[in-house]
Amino acid sequence: MDDPQGTWSGMAAFLRGIAASLPETPSAILIISGHWETAGFAVTGGEHPPLVFDYYGFPPHTYQLRYDAPGQPSLAAGIVERLRAAGFAASTDGSRGYDHGVFVPLKVAFPDARIPVIELSLDRGLDAALHLAMGEALAPLREQNVLVIGAGMSVHNLRAWGDPRITRPAMEFDEWLNEAVSAPASTRAAALSRWHEAPNARICHPRHEHLLPLMVAAGSSPNPGQRVFHEMVLGAPIAGFRFD
Repeated sequence: MDDPQGTWSGMAAFLRGIAASLPETPSAILIISGHWETAGFAVTGGEHPPLVFDYYGFPPHTYQLRYDAPGQPSLAAGIVERLRAAGFAASTDGSRGYDHGVFVPLKVAFPDARIPVIELSLDRGLDAALHLAMGEALAPLREQNVLVIGAGMSVHNLRAWGDPRITRPAMEFDEWLNEAVSAPASTRAAALSRWHEAPNARICHPRHEHLLPLMVAAGSSPNPGQRVFHEMVLGAPIAGFRFD
């Protein structure tokens, strides 16, 4: 959409720079969105997943967007097998499409839509430790040149955005989150699993489905995370992290 105030220009620039920052073009992308919750975990299994326009009240042209990235059923099946072997309930959904937590950032970051994409759901129990452990089970995918992306938001309180009263509480949570993510993996997992004890956690995440994709990405790496994007948006800090 048009963005005359430049509210999202910084985030757009960050997304556009992701491909060039990678050591090589990913063979596939596994992306976890805050907009798909299931009993257990599920992955998109179709060869050509459609788009899910799971937003309301936006301009008509936003419901005509295209992102024709192929799926990869064999990879989806392998992910399910890997998760089940690790003790997680997992399944393939052959009809599920990419929701806007997937196709909106990927249209900016990988606009040619040539890289196969698999979307992974959240478990609807929304347990942070479970998602950290699930990410750890997926760590070997990184050795197969699969890019793991957690598509959520580090502060997500739609009702408070634009209200100056959220700025200081959100900055305190943002500081805690950066320290937790930047810690060694063992310390990081313990801290992130208790995210609700962080300063102003429930102000920044009244419901934490947008924080859990970060847990999966963090769990997939044994290395400390690095904050690679940070700016103020509508009165609250927004951060992006990378796990090499």
